[in-house]
Amino acid sequence: MAIVHTVVLALALVALVFLPCAVALLICADGAVARVRQRIRGRRDRRALHILDRTLTHQSISLAALDEHQPSIQQIAADLRRLDRQRLGIATRSKVWHAAVLLAYDDRLRLASRCLGVCEHLDQLDGVDLEIERVRVEGELEAAGLSLRAGSHRHQDH
Repeated sequence: MAIVHTVVLALALVALVFLPCAVALLICADGAVARVRQRIRGRRDRRALHILDRTLTHQSISLAALDEHQPSIQQIAADLRRLDRQRLGIATRSKVWHAAVLLAYDDRLRLASRCLGVCEHLDQLDGVDLEIERVRVEGELEAAGLSLRAGSHRHQDH
């Protein structure tokens, strides 16, 4: 029986000595885990920023090349005003001509939207939804300062 008491007493002393060490290890391990998580998050953020920087650098080059071939915003606005007059005069033209004018008008709306940073979804819609999107995009472009109607252009000059 003395051996059992000796073993229990030895285990109690070992536990008494090592229990504070185990608690300290758990507390420090929690801080260490938090630091490792911060490092991983920091690396991930730096990697994402690097990818974004690389992407923006390549896009600015392609945008510069695109700008050489793209008409000016003034030319786009003039085209939109001309095409708007033509699309509203549909009674005297054929359906094919009207469809071609609408395609050209939508193309110029997309160019103007890209130049002024207006979100548009003209490619993804058709029918009445496309008509509604045209009206919405026209309103956004007008709000951005682009006059799409000949009357509104004259009104701004005065």
